[in-house]
Amino acid sequence: MPTPYFYIASLKSPGESFVLNENSSRHVVQVLRMQVGENLRLTDGKGGMVLASISEAHKKHCRVTVIEKNVEEPSPRRVRIALSLLKNANRFEWFLEKATELGIAEIIPLKCTRTEKQQFRTERMRGILESALIQSQQVWLPVLHEPVNFDQYISQEQSDQKFIAHCEPGTKSRLSEIIQTSLKSQLILIGPEGDFTPDEIRLAIERNFMPVTLGDNRLRSETAAVAAAAVLKLIL
Repeated sequence: MPTPYFYIASLKSPGESFVLNENSSRHVVQVLRMQVGENLRLTDGKGGMVLASISEAHKKHCRVTVIEKNVEEPSPRRVRIALSLLKNANRFEWFLEKATELGIAEIIPLKCTRTEKQQFRTERMRGILESALIQSQQVWLPVLHEPVNFDQYISQEQSDQKFIAHCEPGTKSRLSEIIQTSLKSQLILIGPEGDFTPDEIRLAIERNFMPVTLGDNRLRSETAAVAAAAVLKLIL
């Protein structure tokens, strides 16, 4: 069986021991039925990863001892996705999961003119990111920002390349054809159900955002965000 993988907020150094939280302890001892002496891996989502051995197999407070620790440098190119909050929270959560699996560096929830849902359950959203990090066995957790107003965000964003995907008529480039992978950071804006307003598109273009298309099909907001994430992360 592959070495089980878990998330923990803070890691120790080799030779040190610590107790897993109750959820992780229960999973290790009751679900996986692991015993003293067996190994598992843990990441802090900040590039760190340790190999640890179980020293006390208790279902509520499993203690592990660190064997070795490694630190992975972040990707030299940061991809940011700014997506409007969506009316159906499940769809936004699905995007968070897929964006984490793809290795997106930052996720910015936007409040746009046509955004219908304003509520944002931060702790639940962070839990989804952590679960996706474990599933995809990565060591860098995306930075999840608090929701921000569209106008405020685009006025301060400093990415090397900035895009806005929209469905309004006008000249647009295909995203995959204008990405400059030699640059250190890219950001794309994805609007809510009903798209960005013409005024929002105009304002973004004035702020040096390039209007782009993701293809000929009309996509749901969360689908467009995942498609954009895949293109920005995986294109060579």
